[in-house]
Amino acid sequence: MTETTKPADAAPFRFHLRPRRGAFHRASVEPAVDAAMFEALDSVYRSLCATTYNFTTSGHPGGSISCGKTLATLLFDTMAYDLSDPSARHADAIVFAAGHKATGLYAMWALRDELARIGDPSLLPSDVAKRLRLEDLLGFRRNPTQPTPLFKAFRSKPLDGHPAPSTPFVPFATGASGVGLGGGVGYAIALADHFGTSTPFLHLIEGEGGLTPGRVSEALSCASTAGLDRLILHVDWNQASIDSDRVCPEDGKPGDYVQWNPLELLRLHDFNVVFVANGHDAGHVQEGIRKAMSMSTGVPTAVVYKTVKGWRYGVEGKKSHGGGHGMCSQPYFDAVKPFEDHFVQLPRVCPDVKDPVAVEAAYWGVLTAMRTALEQKPELARWAAARLRASQERLRGLARLPRAGASDLGALYSAKLDPEKAPAKLAVEPGKPMSTRAALGDVLAHLNGLTKGAFMGAAADLAESTSLATLAKGFPSGHFHAALNPQSRLLHVGGICEDGMGCVMAGYSSLGTSIGVASSYSAFIAALEHVPARLHCIGQHARAHVDGLPYRTFVMLNAHAGPMTGEDGPTHADPQSLQLLQENFAAGTAITLTPWDPLELWPLFVAGINARPALLAPFVTRPALPVVDRKALRLPPPSAAAKGVYALRRSRSKAVVVIQGCASGSVFAKDVVAMLDKEKVEANVFYVASVELFDLLPKAERDAILPEARTHHAMAISDFTVPTFRRWVRSDAGIEASLHTLKRHGYLGSGTWDACVREAGLDAGPQFEAIRSWAKLAG
Repeated sequence: MTETTKPADAAPFRFHLRPRRGAFHRASVEPAVDAAMFEALDSVYRSLCATTYNFTTSGHPGGSISCGKTLATLLFDTMAYDLSDPSARHADAIVFAAGHKATGLYAMWALRDELARIGDPSLLPSDVAKRLRLEDLLGFRRNPTQPTPLFKAFRSKPLDGHPAPSTPFVPFATGASGVGLGGGVGYAIALADHFGTSTPFLHLIEGEGGLTPGRVSEALSCASTAGLDRLILHVDWNQASIDSDRVCPEDGKPGDYVQWNPLELLRLHDFNVVFVANGHDAGHVQEGIRKAMSMSTGVPTAVVYKTVKGWRYGVEGKKSHGGGHGMCSQPYFDAVKPFEDHFVQLPRVCPDVKDPVAVEAAYWGVLTAMRTALEQKPELARWAAARLRASQERLRGLARLPRAGASDLGALYSAKLDPEKAPAKLAVEPGKPMSTRAALGDVLAHLNGLTKGAFMGAAADLAESTSLATLAKGFPSGHFHAALNPQSRLLHVGGICEDGMGCVMAGYSSLGTSIGVASSYSAFIAALEHVPARLHCIGQHARAHVDGLPYRTFVMLNAHAGPMTGEDGPTHADPQSLQLLQENFAAGTAITLTPWDPLELWPLFVAGINARPALLAPFVTRPALPVVDRKALRLPPPSAAAKGVYALRRSRSKAVVVIQGCASGSVFAKDVVAMLDKEKVEANVFYVASVELFDLLPKAERDAILPEARTHHAMAISDFTVPTFRRWVRSDAGIEASLHTLKRHGYLGSGTWDACVREAGLDAGPQFEAIRSWAKLAG
C-alpha cells in the first residue's frame, strides 16, 4: 500500500462501543408501598398458578410465578387503564410476548376480576365476555367442546394454552418464539403513529430465553430506530428455559445458548436499561418500573429483573417451565401454604385423575374456597378496587386523543370502493410497459392518499425494488420515527429482516387503526413470515368470535414472484411460495391474489380489502411488459378478476385449461390466443386470480363461472406448483398434461424472464401444443 492509498486513519484499531442514546440505571432497594397488600396479593397469585397447574397438569407454572411481582405492580400501581373497557386503544397495555406465561396471565386476570367483584363491582364490564372470571379458570387449556358439567353451567371460557384475543386485554396472539415481542413492537409503533405525543405505554413481558430468537434482535433494532420511548420491555431473567438452567453467561461460566446477558443485549440495541437485582422484592420492582416510566431519552426502555423460575413453588429452574407437582400431592399443598397462611386452609380433596368430572369438581372446590376466603377478609379486595379505580381515573385525566392529522382507516371502508371502477389516474394505455409490482404500488399510493396514510410499509431493504416506496408518495421522505418523522409511511425493521418484519407489521395491523404492508421477494417472505401471519390470523379469528367485528388486515406483499425473476436464479425465482399461503389458512382469514395483467391490481386489491381478511397476500412480478389490449383480444375486462376466477375464452369443447401466474397469463394473452384462433383450436380457458375471492362467491355463481364437473376435463398452465392447481385439475391425465415451472427441468437456471419461461416450457409454443393436445384428448 502506497502513501497515497493508505487510509486517512491508519492508527491501530481499538474496539469500543460508541456512546448510546439510552442510559443504564440500577434500581435502588426501596421499601414497598403497601407492602403487606402486595405480599398478600402475591400469595393468592402464586397459589392460583399452582392450583391451575395442579388440576390441569398442563401449562408453565415456573415462569408465571417468577414474573408475579412485575404483573402486580403494573396492574395495581402504575398503569393507566379501565378494567371495564378492555378494548380501549388509548389505555396502557400489556403484551405477553412470553406466551407460555399464560398460566400467570389467566391467574392474575381472574384474581383482578374477583377482587373487583368483591371490592367494587362497578369497576367490572357489564358484558361477561369482556371479563375473565374465576369460573373461567375451569377452561384453562380446555377445548370449547369440553363436556364437563361446571364448564358448561358457568359458560367458562376455553382458555388457550398461549394467549389470544378471545381473552380480554390480550391484543393479539402470542406464543410462537419471538413473534410476540416483534408484534409488541409493531403494536407500539401503531400506538405512536395514532396518538403522537399522547401515546399510551405498552408493556411487553418476556424472559431471557424469549430474547434468543433471531427475529427478536430484528424487532429490537426496529424499536430503537423508530424511537419508541413509550415501549417498556420487562425481562424476567431467571436463566431457565426448557432444556437449560444457564441460558446466558453467569458466574464466569459461558451460557448454554448465548454469550450475552439481557443487560448487554438491550444496551447494544440502544435501549435504556433498568436493572432490578431482586425481582421478587415488591419495593425493588416498584422502584424499577417507576424509574423506567420516568425516563425520557427518545428510545425504548427495558427493565431486567433477576428472578428464580418457580420461586417458592417447590420446583425451580427448567423443571418448572412446563412441569410441576403431581395432582394433589403434598408438594402441591406445600406450594399453596402462603395462601393458607394469609387466609384459610384449602380443601384436601384428591380426585381420581382419570375422572374429568371429579377433577373439575375438586378444582372448583378449591377456587370456591379461595373466593370465600377473599370475601371473608375483604381488606385485600377493597385495596385492589381502590387501586383499580385510581388507574381508571389516571386514564381519564390523561385525556389521550389521536394526534392531529392521524390516518383515517375508516375512510377506506366508508368510501365503498368499487372493484369495477378504477380511478382515472390508475388507467394505463395498451402497449405501455408496466409491471404488476408497479401497478400495486400505484394502488397503495392512491389508497394512502384516500386514508391520510393508513398504510405503513416495511421492506427487507427492497422498498424501491418491490415498488413499496410508491406507497409513501405524498408523505415525508425517510423512515418513520415516533418523534422526528412521525408522518413518514416507511418503516425500517432492522434491514434485511423478513422474519422480524412480519412480526412487527402483523402487530402494527392488530391495533385496527392502520394496515401494515410487509414486502420482499416472494421466495423469502412467504416462508419467513408464515408464522407471524398464521398467528395474526389466529388472533383475529379469536377476537372476531368475541366482538363480532371484521378482521384487521395485514398485507404480505409477495414481490418478484415466480419464474419471471430470472436473472436472480432459482434461489430467488421461487415457484413454491404460493402453496405456503393459498388455501392454507382457516376460511376467510387469508386471501391470495395472483394477477397477470397490471390492470387487474385495482379490482383484485380492492375486492381483497373489501373482504376484510386478516391476511391479504398479493403476488406480483418484476418485469414491465406492454399492457395488452384486452378488448382487441376479446378478453374480459380487468374487473372480471375480482370474482377470483374468470373465463378468458369459452367454447363448446369439453376441454378446460386453467391458467395461473403472470408469466403464464401474459404469454397466453400476448401470443397463444392468436395461435389458437389461427389453428381454430377450441378450449375453455379460465384464469385463477384469487382462489379465496372465488370461494367467497355464492355456490350458484361459482358454478356459473366454473362448475366442478368441468374440472374433470381440465389441465393447468401455472407459474407455480402442482398443489396449487390440483383443485382445478381432477384427473391424473389432466395433471400429466399440465405445464408448470418445475415440470420440465426442475429448478431453473438464471437469465432473462423470457429465457427462464422458455426453459420451463411455459412459452408460447409449448403452451399452444399442450392446449391443442388436450383439446383433442378431452374432446
